[in-house]
Order: sequence, then structure tokens, then C-alpha cells
Amino acid sequence: MNRIRRAACDVAVVGAGPAGMAAAAVAAEAGLSVLLLDDNVFPGGQIWRRERTAANRSASRWLDRLERAQAKTICGASVFHVHQGRLAAEQADGVLEVSFSKLILATGARERFLPFPGWTLPGVIGAGALQSLIKAGLPVAGKRIVVAGTGPLLLAVAAYARENGAAIVCIAEQASRASFLGFGLRALLSGSHSAAALGLLRRLRGIPHWTGSWPVAALGKGSLEAVRLARGRARIEFSCNYLACGFHLVPSTELAELAGCRLERGFVAVDSRQETSVTGVFCAGEGTGVGGFERALLEGQIAGYASAGRDESALRLVRRRRAAERHVRSMGRAFALRAELKSLPDNDTVVCRCEDVRFGSLRGFPSWRAAKLATRCGMGPCQGRVCSAAAEFLFGWEAPRARSPVFPVSCASLAQIDCEPNPDTLQGGLR
Repeated sequence: MNRIRRAACDVAVVGAGPAGMAAAAVAAEAGLSVLLLDDNVFPGGQIWRRERTAANRSASRWLDRLERAQAKTICGASVFHVHQGRLAAEQADGVLEVSFSKLILATGARERFLPFPGWTLPGVIGAGALQSLIKAGLPVAGKRIVVAGTGPLLLAVAAYARENGAAIVCIAEQASRASFLGFGLRALLSGSHSAAALGLLRRLRGIPHWTGSWPVAALGKGSLEAVRLARGRARIEFSCNYLACGFHLVPSTELAELAGCRLERGFVAVDSRQETSVTGVFCAGEGTGVGGFERALLEGQIAGYASAGRDESALRLVRRRRAAERHVRSMGRAFALRAELKSLPDNDTVVCRCEDVRFGSLRGFPSWRAAKLATRCGMGPCQGRVCSAAAEFLFGWEAPRARSPVFPVSCASLAQIDCEPNPDTLQGGLR
């Protein structure tokens, strides 16, 4: 049986991206004992992993500040359960159970994939996932890459891949030209985003960028060989090695739901101090609204100060956060998914990769639960993290409720945790 270790702290922070790092740093600087947990090998989250370089001063500054603050960071720990002042995390050699007085959830977001014919071919990958793989050492020099989907992330991924030697065939953005240009103009006129926007434009110079365009099929025998894009009424094919594709980000709210936090429009509801509907539980970053690392840093600091009882310091940052929230709303309007994307899959297109459930098998069901009971959609290892977001867009189904454990864990790890019995646990999530 896996061994169990126990620890206690004033503040437990889950997620070591920008929001979690900022929260842990300011709480530790206030003199609290802080434990920061993340399931990755290094802190920094998807955006700052392996980014301690002179070129990324923000990442280096916050990584240094986190170290100086002496918050204890534990990587390689997947938090799968939260219950009444305790959390449980699975590690390679056992389970860590942490007792805390305050909890800050900075669990970030994941990419939304929309199914289309061929999207499961090797070589078709999430836009953010491609960036992470390049950071981890994936060689892309000389590789032809099409970047498609929606949102500013596409631009950042294309620039990063190009700087690592990739040949970017084109960027296909589903938003209209008017929406994209309007958002870009607002970013350029914004004091906080203008320098970043101009820098990104310079890095992307010469790359074809099409608005009103999206992937309709990935082509190949055994692996990706080409992609077919819609551009208006035209259909255009390009040979490529990778298709980096993503349609917005979906907040990871499972732990917040387990803790009893209220959600609004799919995000965790928080007050001006980042406190959720559960006293002593705070949330920061993409879980409260997808808005980039600058907003995440602000929210993380507010949550860290509030958890330490330094409300004046927290509230001094609220005005800056309001400006960031206006940027979030602007981005949401500009990159709203167009209705045409609902017609991308045909009846034979896989929607649930884990259980190999096809689009034609899901049509006609009134809800996620009804489809799940009849087809096993969402009952595989990812527990619906990929297919539920797609089904929410395609069919209008309400996303499934989170249950413990929120990640696949071993039976030995599950047996170690001290919690009230939950009948839902027996329905899935084990490996």
C-alpha cells in the first residue's frame, strides 16, 4: 500500500502558475506558513514553465520572489480531493495529506477542443500543448505547422514555435476580421497591453494570418499529413507536420466544486478579496475568468494578502484588476465561437476519445447524463475533461458535476484519504 505523509500549514495553494506563485509569495512574506502544490515537475504553470530567462523578466522576478519568501513548493503532487480543511495529493511514492487554515485555488484552465474529421490523428495537438512540448524539448526546427482555432494564444504559440525553428504555414482565426482588428486596436491603445501587442506583431511578421478561417478536416494515413481549412466559402489544403489547434480555454473548477464553492457562468464566483462562497477558500487566475498572466498575478496577490488578513493591501490592487476584467470581457466578445463550428463533426467523428464515442451516437440525447448512461461518453480516464466542453458547445448540455477524486488515482491512494464516503466515487475516476 502507498504510504501516506501528513503536513499542516496556514495557507495551502493549489497550482503553481502565475496566480498561485503570486498568492504563495505574498502570503509567505506576511509571515504565514505556506505550502504550494502543483502536479508539474517545475513551477510556472503552462505559461512560465522553464521560462527563467533574461527574456522573460516577469517569470524570473516571480520565481525569485517565491524562493525568497520561503514558501514550500512541492511539485509532482496531483491534488485529487478537498474536504473540510484537508486536501489529498497523489505523488509518485504515496499520498500527501495537508491540513490548512486557508486554501487558495489557482488551478488554471485547459484547452477546449472541438471535434472535426481527423482531429484524433497523431500530429493534431492543442495549441498550448504544442508550446509546452517545445519547452520540454520537442524538436520543431523545419517542421511545417498550421496554428488554428481562436484567441490570442494562437499568436503566442505561433511566435514561440517560429523562434524555435518551425515554419508556420499560417494562423487560422475563426473570429471575423472586424472582431479581431477591434480587439487588437483596443490592446494597442491599452497602456498595459500595448507593448506586448507590438512585440507580438513584430515576432509574427511575414506569417499569413487569416480571420474567418478554421479547420474542417485533418488528413493523413496513420498520422497528420495535411489540413483542410475553411476560408469563407473556399476550402484550402496545406501539407503540414503539426496542426496546433485550440478554441478558447476551459477553467479547471473541479476542486472548487468539491470544496463547495459556487459557480457563475462556468467560473468560480469570488468577492473583491478573491474569497469564494466558502469562508476561507479563495480562488485566483483562470478559474475566475480567462484573462492572461497579468490578471492572474493581480488576483493571486489579492488572494494572498486577503488570506493573511491584509485587506488594505489586497484592496489597493482591486482597481487594476477591474481594468484587467474589462480586457477579459473584450476578449470574450471578440473571440466568441461562431455557430458554423457546430457543424464541423460528421456522424463518424469521435467526440469522446477515451471511450471512442462518435458524434452520431450522441445526437438526440437531452443531457450529458442521458448520453453518458447510454454511450459511456465521459467515463474514460479523462473523466470528460475533453468531451464535456465540446458537448457543451455542440449540444448545449450542462457540464457534469465534479466529484472526488477529480483525477484518476490508484485505489491505494484513494483508500488512504480520510473523508466521508461518497457514492459517486465508485462510478469512475479510478485506474
